[in-house]
Amino acid sequence: MVAIPTLIQLVLVWLPTVASIVLSFFRWDGLTLGGFQFVGAANYRFVFAESPAFWPAVLHNVVWLLFLAVIGTPLGLLLAVLLDQPIRGSRIYQSIFFVPVMLSVALIGIIWQLFYSQDNGLLNSLLGTAGTPRAVDWFGNSNVNLWAALVAATWRHAGYIMILYLAGLKGVDPSLREAAALDGANARQIFFRVVFPAMAPTNVIIVVITIIESLRAFDIVYVINGATNGLELVSALVIQYLVGEGQVIGIGSAFAVVLLVISLVPIVFYLSRTFSTKER
Repeated sequence: MVAIPTLIQLVLVWLPTVASIVLSFFRWDGLTLGGFQFVGAANYRFVFAESPAFWPAVLHNVVWLLFLAVIGTPLGLLLAVLLDQPIRGSRIYQSIFFVPVMLSVALIGIIWQLFYSQDNGLLNSLLGTAGTPRAVDWFGNSNVNLWAALVAATWRHAGYIMILYLAGLKGVDPSLREAAALDGANARQIFFRVVFPAMAPTNVIIVVITIIESLRAFDIVYVINGATNGLELVSALVIQYLVGEGQVIGIGSAFAVVLLVISLVPIVFYLSRTFSTKER
């Protein structure tokens, strides 16, 4: 029972990871088997010093992270708190808000393309500018397309965070709330001083998930405009160099390794917290 999942993990995750690390030190066009040329750290020098898109992509990833952390995650928490109340139809509301999580991110990008369409999109129609020269090109204008994509990403992210926080709220001992209420605490004080701190393990998971979501963001921006014209992200640069026109496998692998190293930071933090908690 362990061997088959381990083999799948080895073939689909670990071998490609090791191959990417090795290829990042070579120059290869991805076509000729004998075309390997060892270039050492040249690919990494290109990534950090010569690539015109890397640092803008890093900035966009940071903005993506901040937006999800400040808007998306608190919105999911708010939905969880509201739906944790004894209201009629709570399960129906939970299902409605969770639907975007079940959709592929590429499909979400297509849905929001229709919403943001310059000619007949819902948003421009509500603004009364659809089909006119005053219509906003939400995905074509590099000054606003990142924020438009972030709203689409938040639509999905908030539902995911809502479910996680709902599970966390259900796991809080009711006696803690009762004790705080008997001591005279109001609803706001009970939540921020008793319930929220009691969900510390859930909060750590949410932080890690939010960071990883911002790093692996790819599908929406790639569907919108191929992750160009203001929507450059590090994950998109990996694909552009690996399978794009004029592919350079070594440079694409170097981008992938950089993204891997950045992603390991929250993962190591989460694992260290988990194991230290178990030891205590």
